[in-house]
Amino acid sequence: MIILTIFFFITAIFYSSIGFGGGSTYLALMLIWDIPYYIFPIIALICNIIVVTGNSINFLRTKNININLIAPYLIGSVPFAFFGASISIDKDLFEILLFFILLIAGIFLLLESKSFNKDQIVIRQVSKVISIFIGSIIGFISGLVGIGGGIFLSPILFLIKAGYPKHITSTASLFILINSVFGIVGHLTKDIVLKEFLNFWPLFVAVLIGGQIGSFLNIKFLSNKVLALMTSFLVIFVAIRMGYRLIA
Repeated sequence: MIILTIFFFITAIFYSSIGFGGGSTYLALMLIWDIPYYIFPIIALICNIIVVTGNSINFLRTKNININLIAPYLIGSVPFAFFGASISIDKDLFEILLFFILLIAGIFLLLESKSFNKDQIVIRQVSKVISIFIGSIIGFISGLVGIGGGIFLSPILFLIKAGYPKHITSTASLFILINSVFGIVGHLTKDIVLKEFLNFWPLFVAVLIGGQIGSFLNIKFLSNKVLALMTSFLVIFVAIRMGYRLIA
């Protein structure tokens, strides 16, 4: 538990620095550490909420969140996050899905790092129907495996030039927060032993502290581009580690 807590702490630092929660990596770490399979999606989602809540509040306070940008994606994602979370899948399928999700997320984040610090971009108007469809796909995947989905939404918004960098980063945080809440609600519809969460309280404390440190690093020391690169390498490394585990 001590080593796992340290890894959660480090993960929260990296992810919170660029507005993410870290759910995908929390899942992979718990899978490697053989945490009971039926509860760790909710643990990851709770950690997501702890990490991104502070960022979301700050973004709302500073009016960096573009409601018009995020609304259609949330309309699509919220019901599908709940629906995906309510579906039970076996552990082998979960491991395979998580491997591919981590690998794709790492690549997406690597692509996203090239878009940071580019304020002079041409914003494109994206169809509401397309936005809702994208949100639905991300929401379903997020709910199914227990992540917030921002690690997919943010790179997609950068690639299609749907908004300015500061708006996309803040949008991802709020998207993760809301998706994680509805993901937890969906998972609670299944037969889960809630009392076991008390055994994992050090993980929640670790991500709370790590999330605050990450936000400080983002503001004071490292650029978003550097942090995105570091986080993408971390996600890809964990995916490769999981792939080796599946083969072995």
